[in-house]
Amino acid sequence: MAADIAIHDAFVLTVDGRNRLYERGTVLVEDGRITEVRQSRDEDTVIAADRVIDGEGKLVMPGLVNAHTHLELTPLIGAFSDLDLLEMMGSMTAIYGQIADGEFGYLTEVGYKLAALNFLAGGVTTVNSQDVRPSAGAETFGEAGLRGFFGPALSDLFWDVPVDEQFARARTFIDEYHDTYDGHIRATINPHDDWSCTRELWERTADLAAEYPDLLVHTHLLELEESNTMARSNGAKDSLDLLDDVGLLNDRLVAAHFRLADDKDIRRTAEADASVAHCPSIFSYWNTDGDVQWTPVPELRAVGVDVGLGIDDHYWHDSYNMFGEARQARLAANLKRSAGQYHSMELVRMLTIEGAEALGVGDEIGSLEPGKRADVILLDVDKPKFTPLTNVPAQVANNATSADVETVIVDGDVLMEGGEVKTMDAEAIRERAESAVERFESETDWELDIGGSEPPNSVEIAHDLPKRGPAQLLGRLAFQSVRDRFPF
Repeated sequence: MAADIAIHDAFVLTVDGRNRLYERGTVLVEDGRITEVRQSRDEDTVIAADRVIDGEGKLVMPGLVNAHTHLELTPLIGAFSDLDLLEMMGSMTAIYGQIADGEFGYLTEVGYKLAALNFLAGGVTTVNSQDVRPSAGAETFGEAGLRGFFGPALSDLFWDVPVDEQFARARTFIDEYHDTYDGHIRATINPHDDWSCTRELWERTADLAAEYPDLLVHTHLLELEESNTMARSNGAKDSLDLLDDVGLLNDRLVAAHFRLADDKDIRRTAEADASVAHCPSIFSYWNTDGDVQWTPVPELRAVGVDVGLGIDDHYWHDSYNMFGEARQARLAANLKRSAGQYHSMELVRMLTIEGAEALGVGDEIGSLEPGKRADVILLDVDKPKFTPLTNVPAQVANNATSADVETVIVDGDVLMEGGEVKTMDAEAIRERAESAVERFESETDWELDIGGSEPPNSVEIAHDLPKRGPAQLLGRLAFQSVRDRFPF
């Protein structure tokens, strides 16, 4: 049988319904789709294909899915690492407020390029990103041949951009970018979270979702203690009750974090067929309270909720390594609860097929099966670190890193081969990123060098923070907290 790509004599981790694993397997690709996944035959070495890849010493598996992330501030990786929590939150909010006002475009545009380059090189073939001005992200990922879900964040209590303007931008983005780049880029609707949005904004979001019934609704949900407090301020019993009231608790919902979900929340999420993106590293790094429960992923998965893994703000914890999210998910859950929270194959599935299912594309990508789009990565496992190669799922979940990825294929197109990215100019992007950070330093009071970073002082940060929205946010939370304590 003729093929465009034939990979033979490789370890093949299919992540299909039976989690089949071939010690000596062959994967055939034609017209962007996988046509065969099977045991290798001796004649596969001379199979009729445009590109034949000898898979000896390689592990073939589906491309990774980053189910929740933010990409614009990628060039500031390392800038937030050693700040305290309040410094980090204040600095980040001030910068995002300025981006919302149209500043730092040079930084965010190269941020998308740097993110795309690093995620591609690390085997991430699909991202779901919520940003402030995502047009450059859609274009960058589309041109690089990657898959991306993008949309501008909406909030009336986080920054001071008029709500009408925010929704106008969202409509423009959807109309311009949804289902572009051969379907690789899809638009999403992004109410920012359940602690900085009023009921009015949620209702407008529901109206927008009704206009575009094919789009996912991507938000942060049950992330903070303030989540349900704000929901009560919005006239609901809790966050899920609010979303149900406005008509957004359904199979289009992708909820990031979900840390504070209780048994009732888990049940309602399953009944609604909504999905969750679990981001373990960001909360392991910036945990605000050691007594706060950990995201109840085992319970969610046990009742059929699709749970993907996300790297969130990778520049807050200095890692592009999606494999690391699987390891961190295990370590944090075992530490918070007890050992044995996950089997390794569960974590591999969360990196791939369950992330795809959470984004509504599990019938297209996420596993190596005939008929699916050919999003495939090859890892070099002919290394001392993988010797002896036993328990491949555990090696992927515990030991693999971005540096082990050698070849990346999306939709049957080879985007990286032998560690060399084919669709992006890596050196030009690096130079542009370095220039952008130098300009950022010159235009702000940030100091960034090889020894660390120094943000502006608190007075300067306060000057740049949004004023109207956050003031209303804090006021609403304070008033509701009083009402909760002294009902009247």
